Amino acid sequence: MKKATRLSLILWVALAGLGAGQARCQGFLHREGDRIADGRHHEVILRGIGLGGWMLQEPYMLRVAGVAVNQTQIRARISDLVGPEKTDAFYASWRAHQTTRADIDSLASWGFNAVRVPLHFNLFTLPIDQEPVPGRNTWLPTGFTLLDSLLRWCRVDHIYLILDLHAAPGGQGNDIAISDRDKQKPSLWQSPYNQQKTVALWRKLAERYGRDPWIGGYDLLNETNWGFSDPADEHGCSEKDNGPLRSLLIRVTDTIRAVDKQHLIFIEGNCWANNFHGLLPPWDSNMAVSFHKYWNYNDQASIQGVIDLRTRYNIPLWLGESGENSNTWTTDAIALVESNHISWTWWPLKKAGVNNPLEFHFPPGWPDIIAYWEGKGPKPSATEAYAVLMQLASGSSVARNTYHKDVIDAMFRQVHSDKTLPFQPASIPARVYGANYDLGRNGFAYYDLDTANFRTSNGINAPWNRGGYYRNDGVDITLCTDTGSMGYAVTDIEPGEWMQYTVRVPRSGYYTVSYRVEAAPVEPIHRHRIVQPSSADTPSAAAAANATAGLPANTPAGAAAGAARAATNGNAALLSDAAYAAPSWQLLDYDPVRGEALLDERTLPADAAMLVPGASPAPWVSIGKHRIYLKAGVHHLRILARAGGFNFSYIAIE
Repeated sequence: MKKATRLSLILWVALAGLGAGQARCQGFLHREGDRIADGRHHEVILRGIGLGGWMLQEPYMLRVAGVAVNQTQIRARISDLVGPEKTDAFYASWRAHQTTRADIDSLASWGFNAVRVPLHFNLFTLPIDQEPVPGRNTWLPTGFTLLDSLLRWCRVDHIYLILDLHAAPGGQGNDIAISDRDKQKPSLWQSPYNQQKTVALWRKLAERYGRDPWIGGYDLLNETNWGFSDPADEHGCSEKDNGPLRSLLIRVTDTIRAVDKQHLIFIEGNCWANNFHGLLPPWDSNMAVSFHKYWNYNDQASIQGVIDLRTRYNIPLWLGESGENSNTWTTDAIALVESNHISWTWWPLKKAGVNNPLEFHFPPGWPDIIAYWEGKGPKPSATEAYAVLMQLASGSSVARNTYHKDVIDAMFRQVHSDKTLPFQPASIPARVYGANYDLGRNGFAYYDLDTANFRTSNGINAPWNRGGYYRNDGVDITLCTDTGSMGYAVTDIEPGEWMQYTVRVPRSGYYTVSYRVEAAPVEPIHRHRIVQPSSADTPSAAAAANATAGLPANTPAGAAAGAARAATNGNAALLSDAAYAAPSWQLLDYDPVRGEALLDERTLPADAAMLVPGASPAPWVSIGKHRIYLKAGVHHLRILARAGGFNFSYIAIE
């Protein structure tokens, strides 16, 4: 099965020109009024990503949230399978593969200028209950060695590295997966020893890295979620004081400033970084506010609270963590914050799933381990389990990840452009696969009714890509085993949705066109319209205007008033009702009652009809074989669903 482009093929292309002549570091990042600036006093917008899963595994990243609540439990389950020594070997291999120089090189080539690295304290120092002398701090080399390597890679690629204490001693919240908190032990807020160790760790980090300008800053404490005044307020979202949090952050700042007066300090609020009651005014002249943004609307109101803080206290803003949503949501969120002079860092670089730049895949045997943990299968032998775990570790390497170019395109190019690009160019004769619609925004490269998850705004926890495979847009894509398919098909198509494809026609002439579809006999009539533009090589004026304006192709002409009129360079477009004025069109209907697919074209005989089996599940069939004339050139084709309710594998143009 052919998946998205393998990253190993493109890693070095954009890096070929890097060398000694590239710009050097412009000095320490720092606060200048309400902006982040470099050493030359130029405003800097950080465009970064978080290295989640490297030093700290959250269960959802490995799809084990149903059998483990945090990394501690994941580790315990692994140890039950293979023993403590092999568990240590697995985690060492995981850290050696999951983030490497090649990852950082890739980030630089894509356009990132910052990396946020989540730190687990237990890679740097012992937990308080394991200290040989209570109140003392034993320092471990593992975490520092990892950071040294990461900083070296970032320095070469001119990327700022922001240190993020993601898992503090004892754990800083009741969302225990985030900080790997063990509820059987005192939390950060319940133990002065844990707080002392947190302060000491930050001093150690500042002593080691305080002179390096490629350290972009210190993110003191990730996503505190704790009810200080009211234990029933589990995540601190109603907290009005936040006194213990402010007190600890001041202590950490003071100990950092004793050895490092240069670096920017980032502070996060309670309630997963968003409750700043009682935390301000600032206590240091080189501070910034970090907030997090997930699953809400991308309107000005969604960030107005932190903008008000910026105005009141003259302090910079950083969207320190966001993501886990669709490409449409990503583009809109980044456009929103950049237009407000706010830096951003997305989350995460890689995990299982399609909504991040890199996706790692589970080896054969991993489902058997999960089944055992769920109580649904036998216990694998230690030898079998260890082999699977080591494959999982090596499989986290960038060379074995799937690169999702649509995610990167949404984070950078689409923020500033509504132009579409080919996802997988096709040269006729060819099969134009449904899942390979063009790269671009909703309304330009495709049109889908479900574009993002807005559950924190509207309470609806709905997927965008219902199949969850291959791409991160609203287009629903799932696995397909039909003969001749690419391994994926577009499914759950709703009325009015469409997809655009870029194809190249080497020679003008007549071509046979057919459609590979899967009938859904319980659904209403399904229709696609193919429009042949006039000899002037333009679609109808209304359709062209709608496409240019970013409107759905079937937007009535009146609704597109004022939109720019633009000709296309192609003479075949799968467009919409707006193109009825074209001299020739074909209408493809499927009637589930009669079990027939009817092809009706003004230039074809009326009896051009084919039967579609009505069994459930309905098999894949090729329908609509007919001939159309295509001129040589590059064309944008669209397939439009007038009624929806069918699955689509490919168009064959031969």
